[in-house]
Amino acid sequence: MADGGFSRFMGGSPGGVVFRLVLASILVGAFMALFGLDPEALVRRVFSFVRGLFDLGWGAVDQVGRWLIYGAVIVVPVWFIARLLSGRR
Repeated sequence: MADGGFSRFMGGSPGGVVFRLVLASILVGAFMALFGLDPEALVRRVFSFVRGLFDLGWGAVDQVGRWLIYGAVIVVPVWFIARLLSGRR
């Protein structure tokens, strides 16, 4: 029983998951090499982006928070109604 739950959590058998991860890693590595990207530069760019957001000040964070609330006013009720209706099938 626990084995089935683990396989479901992993997305399949451990061997199959490892194979898919290796294949995906090779493809992503080839893509990054094609465009001259390396993991260190990618991490540096992400940190630079986050630092840039903070340099903009809390106004940017406030704006994103507003977008979140505005979107949630629409998305959450639609999701809730869809869940209620799907339970009746």
